[in-house]
Amino acid sequence: MDRAGVLSLRTCLLLRLLATAALCAPQRCGDYFQGLCKAHQEKRPECTDIMLAYCDDMPYTKTTYPNILGQRNREEVEQSTEYLLLSVMNSLLGGECTPDMRMLACSVVAPHCEGHRIVKPCRSTCEAVHKACAHAFEGIAMAWPYFLDCDRFFVSEEEGCYNPLEGLREREVIAVTSGSTEEPSTIIQFLYHSNTQMLNILEKTAEQCSHISRTYSIGQSFEKRDLLVIEFSNNPGEHELLEPEIKYIGNMHGNEGVGRELLIYLAQYLCSEYMLGNTRIQNLINTTRIHLLPSMNPDGYELAFSEVYSGTDSDYDEDARYSRDAGGRNNAQNIDLNRNFPDLTSIVYSQRRLRHYRTDHILIPDSYWDGKVAPETYAVMKWIRSLPFVLSANFHGGDLVVSYPYDLSKSPRGNMFSPTPDEQVFKQLARTYADAQAADVAMASHDTYSCGSKFDDKRGIVNGAEWYSIAGGMADFNYLHTNCFEITVNLGCDKFPPKEDLYSSWQANKEALLSLMESVHNGIKGIVKNEDGHGIKGATVSVKGIRHHITTAENGDYWRLLTPGIHVVAASAPGYAKARKRVHLPSNMQRAGRVDFVLRKTQLKLDDFPSVGTYMRFDPFKQHYDVRESEQGEAERQEKPWWWSYFAHASNQNPTWLLRN
Repeated sequence: MDRAGVLSLRTCLLLRLLATAALCAPQRCGDYFQGLCKAHQEKRPECTDIMLAYCDDMPYTKTTYPNILGQRNREEVEQSTEYLLLSVMNSLLGGECTPDMRMLACSVVAPHCEGHRIVKPCRSTCEAVHKACAHAFEGIAMAWPYFLDCDRFFVSEEEGCYNPLEGLREREVIAVTSGSTEEPSTIIQFLYHSNTQMLNILEKTAEQCSHISRTYSIGQSFEKRDLLVIEFSNNPGEHELLEPEIKYIGNMHGNEGVGRELLIYLAQYLCSEYMLGNTRIQNLINTTRIHLLPSMNPDGYELAFSEVYSGTDSDYDEDARYSRDAGGRNNAQNIDLNRNFPDLTSIVYSQRRLRHYRTDHILIPDSYWDGKVAPETYAVMKWIRSLPFVLSANFHGGDLVVSYPYDLSKSPRGNMFSPTPDEQVFKQLARTYADAQAADVAMASHDTYSCGSKFDDKRGIVNGAEWYSIAGGMADFNYLHTNCFEITVNLGCDKFPPKEDLYSSWQANKEALLSLMESVHNGIKGIVKNEDGHGIKGATVSVKGIRHHITTAENGDYWRLLTPGIHVVAASAPGYAKARKRVHLPSNMQRAGRVDFVLRKTQLKLDDFPSVGTYMRFDPFKQHYDVRESEQGEAERQEKPWWWSYFAHASNQNPTWLLRN
């Protein structure tokens, strides 16, 4: 044998020895029992109860993890964009394909488990739903969800599939035949909504009633969540001459969830009832510009919701429902937003011994900007100053009473009755809400002991400073810096009641919410003009005996809330002679009296009222939230569909699979 043959033989023998060693080498042991290596056994899937709130009506009760998408547990599913999408499908698609789409999605994220194995959903069911519902996704410029790919995640009947819509049509027939014959009314889901769900509902509501509604953002929270407002008007987006503007604000404290939900329900109710021909709602919207901000503190709500209510009664924290110190009360910077506004009430008290002291349009002191101003506070202040609001309500929890300014006591020793010059007007507004509440929880009922406080002798209303004195409150700021009269509605001791109680809360407060809106038409309204017939912006309208003036809006129109009786009203402006009128307001008036003024030019005199330029100065040091940044962010959001930011904010990753292109 030559040299090459010997080398080849040695190589073959070496390779055979290495192969034998590899086959005989001891295997690594992953599990020992009594010192011996146990044989590896593949773990069989275990069937477990479906604990997902949006999948609890499936025709089966057991699922398993990991699911078809590889999600390993319930927590991973609930935090996923896929589950977020199925949870908002009803509002996102405007009620189309409901509940078919949601249940089809549930069959993937919570598949049927039987006999320790997953029974995959049927491909034929998926194809039928896709054929019927694909157009709904095209209508909102959204791609068909990847996890509902009929070829990828569904199987044929021959492979042993399960129809997730089994029995659905039969249940619908039973529901229709057993339903009442009453006229149609608003359909509202009475549950707690996540921030994404809330934004989706507001956007869809505005889209459904686009001729009377729109949404707009007044800014962002500290964690960059939109502070979204929904507006109702017969001319949305425009201030109409002599049409009063009203705002409702909820969820200023994140752990007080009822007010937030009531405003979400109210938005849906106003839209639906207007479309159904409810004459009361149509008259209200046609004569009033309504602005609803359901959540002023969306960051705090996220924390509070996770601590107090996670969707199942077993996870429901009874103690956190009532606690003032529960997580989420403050914003993400740990700032109490209802203590964060400029304290103008102290300025009033410090000057009240002066002969000509003011209680209106008080300037924000420069020192205020040296402190920590929350972005939520900043956004609301700019909003309040940008529109001629007449009336406002701020919704809280923790007690059952309506309070009104002043909220800061005039006594340094503590709580003390501290009325504004408009004490009678504020009492009338507070009683309008309290008296209109449903009888079972009426604030105005006798023997009312609310969370340790007693308001039976006050008919369910109280002066804020007499009850619980605070500095830097939003209601006092509205009254002392603008024309707006704001009351604070405390909706109950339970700040975060079970979702089963939300329907009764809506029923108890619906009439009060509407009645307070209608009360914006009490008092007088009019236009202050010059002799040429042009409206005078910034003219002062005063009432004899009430040391609180209001000013005219852009086109010279004004609104002055007043109680019934005889009033002497005056109008004045720099460079014009003052004009006076005697006005009689009967107690049975259903709308504001029209009182116009024509002012005659005269020699200009110095006036103690601050100039428009001085009053309009806001954030003089420009140390706070740059408007250009928010405008740039708005431009970026407009490049994608309206729903994109909601899903992107709720996920650490951009769910680009939602985009059609």
